[in-house]
Amino acid sequence: MAFQKGINAWCFPKETSVQEMFRQAKAHGFQGVELNLDEGDAPFHLEMTEQELKGLADEAGELGLELPSVSTALLWKYPLTHNEEAIREQGIRVVEKMIEAASIFGSRTVLVVPGLVTAEVSYDTAYERACEALQRLAKKAEQHQVYIGVENVWNKFLLSPLEMARLIDEVDSPWVGAYFDVGNVLQFGFPEQWIRILGKRIQAIHVKDFKTTTGNITGFVPLLAGDIPWNRVVEALREIGYEGYIIPEISPYSQLPEQLIVHTSQALDAIFQS
Repeated sequence: MAFQKGINAWCFPKETSVQEMFRQAKAHGFQGVELNLDEGDAPFHLEMTEQELKGLADEAGELGLELPSVSTALLWKYPLTHNEEAIREQGIRVVEKMIEAASIFGSRTVLVVPGLVTAEVSYDTAYERACEALQRLAKKAEQHQVYIGVENVWNKFLLSPLEMARLIDEVDSPWVGAYFDVGNVLQFGFPEQWIRILGKRIQAIHVKDFKTTTGNITGFVPLLAGDIPWNRVVEALREIGYEGYIIPEISPYSQLPEQLIVHTSQALDAIFQS
């Protein structure tokens, strides 16, 4: 199948500079790097100016790399469904900054965790707040011509592909779709079924593997080390005509971390070019 090979910045140790990240990505056959928006003195953070953001894009471009999408972990800290309005508004600001950065980077998609169901935030309330936030953010996405990809994560929310499809359809914007993570569903579903049901709603793909015998967060493993039925995943992606980036999101090795980048590149070729 035709696809573009990207890699998420979390695949590198935290102390890795953006320049070194880009160097390794290029050296090992990746076409793009997905950066993760953070706070504080991170290399890609909330307070960066337009000029600083252009600097990141220029550094990637000098190596012939794209910045195809933008991700973040900040929506776990500032959920769009939180009971406190101030926290929800900070979450909105995070996504707006991602959209603005994506526009400067030439990125197609921003990844959005739509919210969290907790003991304090009921499922139906989370659904309503997520829908409202995404409808609001869709206007910003349209303004900047950047897609919002709603990701399926372990947030006790959107636990079936039918429900995720329904939420996206209710938001009712061509600029809001799905950022499908293949590894995140294996504990409670079948990734190939999600792919077929979400279909053309899918804007971007994250991959990692998962060992069902472990069954918790430590079960996430490098590609081909787990139980993802890759042949069925590839078949489903072919059926829906997906031709965008495939982006691994895997924790770095504790020793010789560049070997993860090497192995991941090789695994992507084996899985998706077969």
